[in-house]
Amino acid sequence: MLALTREVSPAIGECELTHLARQPIDFETAARQHESYEHCLTDLGCRVCRLPGGRERPDGVFIEDSAVVLDEVAVIARPGAVSRRSETAAVAEALRPHRPLATIDAPGTLDGGDVLRVGRSVYVGLSSRSNADGIRQLARHLAPFGYGVCVVEVPGALHLKSAVTEVAERTLLINSDWVPSEAFPGLDLIAVDPAEPFGGNALRIGDTVVYPSTFPRTRSALEARGITVRTVDASELAKAEGGVTCCSLILREGSRR
Repeated sequence: MLALTREVSPAIGECELTHLARQPIDFETAARQHESYEHCLTDLGCRVCRLPGGRERPDGVFIEDSAVVLDEVAVIARPGAVSRRSETAAVAEALRPHRPLATIDAPGTLDGGDVLRVGRSVYVGLSSRSNADGIRQLARHLAPFGYGVCVVEVPGALHLKSAVTEVAERTLLINSDWVPSEAFPGLDLIAVDPAEPFGGNALRIGDTVVYPSTFPRTRSALEARGITVRTVDASELAKAEGGVTCCSLILREGSRR
């Protein structure tokens, strides 16, 4: 597995915010937390390739939003926040040796954080960052490979994966106050603890789930279901509306077709 990451920007305190009030973000703490996250990915068998950051990309560490990567293709996103659109070029170049590339073009917008793949189904959030045209373009790019796209309205969160992620085979962790649980028929759902509404974002790598240490009640619910959890401290990055899926693009090496 290859994990693409990007350095934390010294300007992360100037990040885009939609649902959270702005708080001071300590750059050095955020960078240490991100480095520990990368070490966790390495421990789980990933080869980490870190792209450079820079003051001109305050949100650049949240590399997931730049692309949607499947075994057959990488779709380069067009972020909904205008300030983030310069983030995609370097990600496209990093992915080019590994996947054929497709792109989302204007007027479409799409953030990778709105895209959740479960088998051959791809759930895409219709959110403040991803619009209907961007979702149509994604569906067109994925159709030749047998993926079906399901649109999910996201009224309560920044991205779809702020509220729901896959934590085991056909098993989702979900905050159903932020996205409708009925959008995922036939899947097993684990609810976040009501006291931890931001706990729906988890990163599955193999049989292990990387999960923020700040949500112990939801972690206990996952472990009670037999899921192996590896915790990381992502509290400083969370002030920038980031989660554990946001900070990497995970792909199988050697899958270029």
